[in-house]
Amino acid sequence: QVQLVESGGGLVQPGGSLRLSCAASGSIFRINAMAWYRQAPGKERELVAAVRSGDSTNYADFVKGRFTISRDNAKNTVYLQMNSLGPEDTAVYSCNAEIVRHWGSATNIYWGQGTQVTVSS
Repeated sequence: QVQLVESGGGLVQPGGSLRLSCAASGSIFRINAMAWYRQAPGKERELVAAVRSGDSTNYADFVKGRFTISRDNAKNTVYLQMNSLGPEDTAVYSCNAEIVRHWGSATNIYWGQGTQVTVSS
């Protein structure tokens, strides 16, 4: 069993910052990549940022220069530092991870339950 648990969401004023965390737990041999997605009401889910095992990262254009993704391999945790937040960033943010549970087994994708981020004055 593998679980991803997000934390750090909440209500923040425009221009403010939040830091999201997503911790993976359970039977894990290796995590190849971790990523953050978001889904705003009435919109499709979209990739925000991703980090691979070699610490290479990629970002959606709409967050470049404002958000930073990082991971702590020892804790199986990925973070998303979000700065200069605007109302357009309001969404449910979810993390996912490409996880190999045992040596030689296939890679599977796991999702967290999501955390609400609301940017409003």
